[in-house]
Amino acid sequence: MNSRAIVAAVSDPTPRQTEILEFIRQTLTESGAPPTRDEIAQAFGFRSLNAAEQHLQALQKKGLIELVAGTSRGIRLKDSVRELMLASQESGLPVIGKVAAGSPILAQENVMATAAVDPATFKPFADYLLEVRGMSMRDAGILDGDWLAVHKQPQARSGQVVVARLGDEVTVKRLRLRGARAELIAENPDYKPIIVDLKREPFAIEGIAVGVIRASL
Repeated sequence: MNSRAIVAAVSDPTPRQTEILEFIRQTLTESGAPPTRDEIAQAFGFRSLNAAEQHLQALQKKGLIELVAGTSRGIRLKDSVRELMLASQESGLPVIGKVAAGSPILAQENVMATAAVDPATFKPFADYLLEVRGMSMRDAGILDGDWLAVHKQPQARSGQVVVARLGDEVTVKRLRLRGARAELIAENPDYKPIIVDLKREPFAIEGIAVGVIRASL
């Protein structure tokens, strides 16, 4: 069971609250300090700090975090939640197959299996393995049936290979950012770039590729 499923089982947070909880854990792991409200707002595209604060207050009421007054980074994971999330990391990585329309990638219905792969094998660590469908990323060495190791984060730099959500569809492509436009570039000349108007079209980064495993179930 992945960390989000474990947390959901004990507290029933919303999908967005679960993502924020995971973002807090990732920030703690990578920088040694929790994120600020401003960093949470930027990561999730909130227009105000108040939106981030409301989610944090809800997580505190559900017993998942503790908010410490008087400090911008006063967010503490409850010990029981930290232990469960760490234990889930050590047990392996969820393997994600076809993503159901509109569902979070790590929703239970998308998980085919759990692979005995240490998340810390990859830098930054992997949150899940996504089964690759098709040959659009062939020239980047990412083939049909491969498992793409993905670090979950809502932002990416131009040039990175990303898992992107376009409406209800999820795709793996190389990201190019050009002002208010995003281009999702295949690594195969048989596929045309996907052009996204960031002001008008639904678009989200689900994570960045951190490795490939040539494997099958």
